[in-house]
This record gives sequence, structure tokens and C-alpha cells, in this order.
Amino acid sequence: MTEKPVETSTESSGIPSPVQAGSDEHPGGARGVFYTIENMLCIVSLVLLALLPASEAVARIFFGKGVPGSSALGMHLLLASGLLAGMITTRKEEHLSIALVQYFSKENFKQQIKIFTNLLSTLILTVIAWTGPAFIRIGLDGELQGFIPDRVFALVIPVGYGIMAIRFSRRTGLKGRLRILPVAAIALGTVLSIPSILKFFYEFDIPVWGENFSLFLHQISLVLKTPAVIILLLAALAGTSLFVVMGGLVLILLEAASIPVDVAATDIYSALTSDSIIAIPLFTLVGFFLSESHAGERLVKAFRRLFSWLPGGMIVATVIICAFFTSFTGASGVTILALGGILYSILSEHVKYPEKFSIGLLTSVGSVGLLFPPSLPLILVGAMTQTSVFKMLAGGIIPGTILVIAVIIFGIVISVKTKIPREPFNVKHALSSLKGSALEIILPFFLVGGYFTGFLSLVEIGAAAIIYIFIAEVLIYRDIPIREVPRVFLKAVPIIGGVLAILALSQSLSYYIVDTNAPANLADWMQQTIQSKYAFLILLNLALLVVGCLMDIFSAILIVLPLIGPLGAAYGVDPVHLGIIFITNLEVGFLTPPVGLNLFLASYRFKRSFVDICRYVFPFLLIQLAVVLLVTYVPALSVYLAQFF
Repeated sequence: MTEKPVETSTESSGIPSPVQAGSDEHPGGARGVFYTIENMLCIVSLVLLALLPASEAVARIFFGKGVPGSSALGMHLLLASGLLAGMITTRKEEHLSIALVQYFSKENFKQQIKIFTNLLSTLILTVIAWTGPAFIRIGLDGELQGFIPDRVFALVIPVGYGIMAIRFSRRTGLKGRLRILPVAAIALGTVLSIPSILKFFYEFDIPVWGENFSLFLHQISLVLKTPAVIILLLAALAGTSLFVVMGGLVLILLEAASIPVDVAATDIYSALTSDSIIAIPLFTLVGFFLSESHAGERLVKAFRRLFSWLPGGMIVATVIICAFFTSFTGASGVTILALGGILYSILSEHVKYPEKFSIGLLTSVGSVGLLFPPSLPLILVGAMTQTSVFKMLAGGIIPGTILVIAVIIFGIVISVKTKIPREPFNVKHALSSLKGSALEIILPFFLVGGYFTGFLSLVEIGAAAIIYIFIAEVLIYRDIPIREVPRVFLKAVPIIGGVLAILALSQSLSYYIVDTNAPANLADWMQQTIQSKYAFLILLNLALLVVGCLMDIFSAILIVLPLIGPLGAAYGVDPVHLGIIFITNLEVGFLTPPVGLNLFLASYRFKRSFVDICRYVFPFLLIQLAVVLLVTYVPALSVYLAQFF
């Protein structure tokens, strides 16, 4: 009885109900055809992104000479796949965001906020889209990348952001007379982009009226700079996608500094044609092929038979398996959702661990693999701080091992206290299960060996990993039918698109921050206020715990780390040590109430209340906090292997 009046009132006002708003993922007609083409282009670009480095490695190893132009072509394929993934992520409504508005109880209020954030996103992305044509004409010279001119690849910038703007406008779901608002947002964005549009037609010989309009926009931006920044920060808390917030900050700050906003397109192009980040989509795909196959079940079976004769043997197996999965996906939530069910069943129902211990363990170990190669967060930290990725990956091994051992020891103590029965070791069964999961067990040794010996580059390792895991899971084990392979690619796209969307715009913001000397000024102020390096590290730990609560790990690295890096340098903190501190703190932040991400995922996965999950996790939270303090105040744990290699 209550449904009908609500629907009538929202339709008459033009404001959609929660059911009405959003996009249809399975439309028919022309839109369905476009979605299919979009999906296939993204998948093909990702496949080529893997095949190019692999062919380069094979040619170099066997013929002593690489494939001419493969590196440049690969970087431009990253640009194409990154923005295609961003378009699809927008379509699926899965961009990374904070979204504290979800904690409000009134649906009408939440819907009003959603309309506002979508209109704001439409406006900002329209302006970013219009920066593309001027950059393509002035900033590029048509140089061939493989057999395709760079200008053709760069077309994905205006097209990609333009389509994202249209999709955000559609997500408002406004009807009736209010449908004019999304159109007005696009129109206003176009008007604000007139200087960029004129530059496309006139290059640097802009008409006088155009120069005057640019000056007018600059004066307006000076007046509105502070209110606009405050609105953008509030919009971030309200649920606006973080990459949109970052784009808005970039535009307003560039305009206020009299820097042409089309610089944003230059930085997007530069960020997404970087060789160092090609590994991110490749390892993300590896993680999803593992999680979508039966690899987890095989590994659980193998490690259970290997370790169940030990006290706490199943704990050893659980921690190692979760670390393995998380090291490839870079997202602890994927591990909880993919493996939580089967591991909970074994721990709680078969081995008879207490429910609260099983759930607490599985919630907490979802992130322990973030410090092990080929950890995507560590790769990003290296790229963002201009620190050797090789050293970052080496630096995470000892702290990661300590964290794993600490959790295992606690598990063994609980196993002994609760008198968990042990199973007799059966050599035949153990060897049989090892044989069944051999291809997955070999994978990390193959990758670590290939990279740390210098035999393959990080990108080549990523390419080899995705080809290897495709052969293993699709062709040998046949867990994933060939027809289902596109589905696995598309499940990985929201992480790829979400991370690369933020990365594309973070470079502009980083450049602006550096140009204003904000990090140096902040470092000077901190040194005058806090002389002790250890007091600084305590404050850093507290600040990063809050960041870990509010943001996913990729957003935190891309947004917060550029400010933290110069502070670490000012206090003499080794960049590798700082990066490991950063990641370990964020790991703990995922478990910290009231908004730790893993707490919500575990509540969803195990169907327990949020309060119960917090209670179950508390002992593991204390263990991880102890490890954070150890890693923070004993730098040798992070830098020893980095210096050794």
C-alpha cells in the first residue's frame, strides 16, 4: 500500500525513486549494440596489452632483439584500455567513492544527494572532455605508435570523458521538466570550455573576445576557489566518484592559477601512457582469473592435507591462501568474497573452530597479502613516489612475513586452547592434492624468480602471469569455459577502470601541488612544530588509520601519498620504509571501526551484524596494530632486503 503513493509523488516531481535511477546493464536496441562494442574493444585492448610485452620478452630471449615499437604501442593501448574501462565502470556505477551518505536513513534525502552528485559529475566531466581536442591538435604530431597515429589513440580522451559525462547525466533519472537539469549541466560545461574549444580552432591566435572570456573565467575562479574546493570535498563525502572530485579540483586550481585547463588532457595522456603502470591491469586480471576459477578450492584442499596434522594447521593454510590471492588482486575485499564461504565452512563446520574466531580470522587476513609481490599497491606506491618498484616489492617481504607469522601464532594458540583435533598426515593424499593445485602453487615462485633475477621486467612478468593463468584455468583445468572468459575480463574492469580513472587525473593535481610548494611548506611547518621523527611517525600512523577507514587503498595511495612523501623525506624516513608504513597502516584501517571497508564486506559475506563483525575482528586488529608499530619503528625490516637486492 505504501509503494504506489511514493512512486506517484516522485514521478510528478521529476525525481526518481531508488528503483528508477541507475543504468540498465542489459538494454536492447542500439544501446545494447554499443555496450557490446564497448565491452569487446576493452577486452581486445587488454588482451593486446598482455600479448605485446610477452612477444617482446620472447623475441628478446630467443632472438636477442625485441619487437620494434612494442613498448610505445603498449603504452598507448594502456591509454585506450584505461579510458574504455573507465567508461564501463561508469556504466556499471562502480567507480571508487567514499559515500558516507549511505549511513543516512532517509531515502528521499539520499536520492536528492545522488542527483546533485551526478549533476556535478556531468559538469566536471564535460569540461574535461572538451580539453581533449585542443591537446590532440597542439600537443601531438601524429607520430605512429606501431601503425596507428598517436592522435587516433588520444581521441579516446574526449570521447571517453564525453560518454562518462552523458552517463552521469542519465543516472540522475530526472523526469518531466527537471530533465532540463542534466542538459543544463552539459551546456554549462561546454560554455566553461570555450577557451579550450577556441584553442582547437585557432591554436594560439585566439580572438580578443576569447581572451577576454578567459580572463573573466580566471577572475570568477579566484572568487569561487575556496567555496568550490569546499563543495568538492563535501561532494566526495556525499558519494561523488573520487576521480570526478579530483578532476574538479584540478580544473578549479588550474584556472585560478592562470594555467590553461587543457593541461589536464596533457596530464591524462602522460599518466596513461606510462610503462610503469601497465602491470596494474595485467595483475588485476590474474587475480580475477584465480578468483573466478576453482583455484581457491584446490589450494584449500592441498594446504589442508599438508598442514592439518599440525596444531593450527588449517590456520596456516587459510592465512597463506588468503595472502596468495590478495597479492594478485591487490584488493582484500575480493579475497573475502571469493574465498570467505569455502574457508568459513571448513574452519567452522568441519574443523569446529568457534564461529567468532573463524569470521574474525577471515575478515582480517583478507589484506595480509598486500605486502607480497606482485602487490599492486606496492607497485603504485613505487610509481607515485618515484621509488624503484623492485625495491618496494623487496621491502614488503619481511614485514609481510612477520604479519603472517603473527596471525598464525595466534591461531595456533587458539587451536591448542580449544583442543581442535588434528588429522593424521597422509603422504598419498598430500601428494595427490599438491599435484592437483601444482600450477597455482608454482605461479608465485615463477613470478618472483623471474622478476628478482632480472630475467623479466615487471610488465613482462604481468604479461607472462596472465597468459600462464589463462592456460592453466581455461585450457588445462577448464574451470572457466571459453565462452565465460569475456565475463571474467568484465568483472575485473571496475577495479582497472576505477584505479586508472583516479591515476589519470592525480598527475595534474600532483603537479599543481608540487608547483605551489605545498608539500615543502607543510614539511617546514611540521618540522618547526614537531621536532621528533618518532612523534611524526606516531601522527602518521594515526592519520593513515583514518585514511584507511575512509578510502580504498588505491584512492589513498593516489590522493594522500603525494602529500606524505615530502614529509617523510623531511624527517629522514627512507622512501621504501615510508611506503611499507603506508601500506601496513591502510591494511589495519580496513579493519578499524566505524567505517573499515573489510568490516562491511564481512558483514555482507557472513550475514552477521556489523557490531558482531567488529567484536570478532578485535583480537586480530590488535595483532595488526602491533605489527604496524614494529614496522614503523624498526626501519631495517623494510629496507634490509631492498638494500640487499
